[in-house]
Amino acid sequence: MPIEKLAGTDRRSIGLANEIAEEIAADQARFDEVFAALFLDDPVVRMRAADAIEKASRRCPERLHPHRRALLDLSETEQQEVRWHVAQMLPRLALTEAERRRAFGVLEAYRRDASTIVRVNALEALVVMARGDADWEARARHHLEEASRSSAPAERARARKLSRGPSGRRK
Repeated sequence: MPIEKLAGTDRRSIGLANEIAEEIAADQARFDEVFAALFLDDPVVRMRAADAIEKASRRCPERLHPHRRALLDLSETEQQEVRWHVAQMLPRLALTEAERRRAFGVLEAYRRDASTIVRVNALEALVVMARGDADWEARARHHLEEASRSSAPAERARARKLSRGPSGRRK
């Protein structure tokens, strides 16, 4: 897959990311090629690659497995569009306990991000990753409570939704 399909000049446009996501979901080699684009110098290519990878990994989360360490390393990127997709992908990874702690720490750091989208995606990821662990669930609840008092309407709304849990009822 030519990386040129990810190129562009407008960071407000996803370009062909949806089309690319469809192509790479079914092919690990193509997925790997697009994943490599996350480390290129072009911010538009990185953003669109992150979008395509995130969408493909919804259908085929196993595509991320060979890249779990690189994805954890990528979490330190300064590009907000990449961070918000990293937050969405981290809960899809099969992680060792040490990697899981690192991912949880990354997401907690993302909760202080300047971008509302990054904060909202991190909040949801924290809740998902915390399931089944009482200590982490308590930390996630703290973030939910904090988000419910946020000045950002999107954050408050997501906190309300996540507080209801999978059943849709208030916990």
